[in-house]
Amino acid sequence: MSEEAQSAPSLTYDIPKILSALPHRYPMLLVDRVVGLVPDGEIHAIKAVSFNESFFQGHFPGRPIMPGVLQIEALAQAAGILAVETLDLAGSGKLVYFMAIEEAKFRAPVEPGVLLNLKAGFIQKRSRVCKFWGRAEVEGKVTCEVQFTAMIADAPA
Repeated sequence: MSEEAQSAPSLTYDIPKILSALPHRYPMLLVDRVVGLVPDGEIHAIKAVSFNESFFQGHFPGRPIMPGVLQIEALAQAAGILAVETLDLAGSGKLVYFMAIEEAKFRAPVEPGVLLNLKAGFIQKRSRVCKFWGRAEVEGKVTCEVQFTAMIADAPA
């Protein structure tokens, strides 16, 4: 986290709190814990990558790796939690919807049995559209870097 984010009080989320912040459920919920969240700043979340994940059956047999698009989805979910906390969206009937992916780079494969560190923060924040940076890491090694945009809109009725 940045120096500014480190000096601010940090929040943590367990599974029940994550479930209250995000609409995602199994098998699409890709955030297992939030270990640090500074509203208006950054989030550090974790995805425990298990061999039991359904995508490993076909990606790839004999050399299972987590698809890059799912790394980006996990980062977007972490950023969604950051947006919910920062913009006070919990219980508002609003959701954070993915709009665009930019500058995605995949640096290293993510294999089963690791903790995927998900770090994301605001690049730009407006009332209806936010732009984020995201970085996924395993044991300090960057696996994915990306910028993405999300919009705040009403949840479907």
